[in-house]
Amino acid sequence: TTLVGYLTASFMLSSLTSRFILEQQTIETIWTILPAIILVFLALPSLRLLYLLDEVGMSCLLTIKATGNQWYWGYEYSDFKGMEFDSYMLPEDTLEAGQYRLLEVDRRMVVPTKTDVRMLITSNDVIHSWAVPSLGVKVDAIPGRLNQTSFM
Repeated sequence: TTLVGYLTASFMLSSLTSRFILEQQTIETIWTILPAIILVFLALPSLRLLYLLDEVGMSCLLTIKATGNQWYWGYEYSDFKGMEFDSYMLPEDTLEAGQYRLLEVDRRMVVPTKTDVRMLITSNDVIHSWAVPSLGVKVDAIPGRLNQTSFM
């Protein structure tokens, strides 16, 4: 910053500058605007694809609301009246051989096979991450925001 500021001040105050140094605005304009135009042409299709991927179809047969709490998840099957439960992690001393620490729960969320499922994900206290790696689904649960995703 200091070097550029010094050179700019010296060119402006010096009477011995070359007129070709001061008259190169066209090349500077070209190498500034051309990359910006290229970036816009690269970004527009990507933004369109991101928007289309984020849309969830309205043909989902099952809607489940997952609410993240400090040490557990609450699930609510909104298509069925009064069907909701909490899912707590199992303590380490109760794990059996082959079970994963911090991943095993007392009540699992169950979804039908070959069915479009819509997940509504939110949080009550802090930011959580709801994920099912085998389905390729991972959504952040943010307090005050209702995120939505779908899977089959």
